[in-house]
Amino acid sequence: MAHSTAATGIRMAPAASALTEDYWRAAQEQRLAIQRCRTCRRFVHFPEWRCPFCRGRELGFEQVSGYGKVNTFTIVHRTVAPGFTDRTPYVLAWVELAEQPGLRAFGNVVGCPPSEVYIGLPVRVCFEEISGFGLVPNFAPDRQEV
Repeated sequence: MAHSTAATGIRMAPAASALTEDYWRAAQEQRLAIQRCRTCRRFVHFPEWRCPFCRGRELGFEQVSGYGKVNTFTIVHRTVAPGFTDRTPYVLAWVELAEQPGLRAFGNVVGCPPSEVYIGLPVRVCFEEISGFGLVPNFAPDRQEV
């Protein structure tokens, strides 16, 4: 979400900002909340100060289902990212959320071997704790849909 990071031990964690604080607050409650324009009712992710669709200035965060499908992904075999070296290989994915065509969230796909991830894989949000920061959203296969 945020473009900067804050150190939490070895692993880097997102840094909440005035623009993203409601997103991270919802994550701490194990909810995925996405910004939504009150004028055109379109979801906007990553958060913006103005709606990129209608230029409206009234945007709030609303809880979404957390269900979606892998839109695209990469398997990371080697990394220099702090705290991820012992996690390789891991999957980074854009997940198209069920609420709106083109609405995508970014995260790790967890709960299955990287070789089982494919474009179109049904997933649901899950949360991982980063020491010193709190919960961050990831995605896991939605076994009920597979």
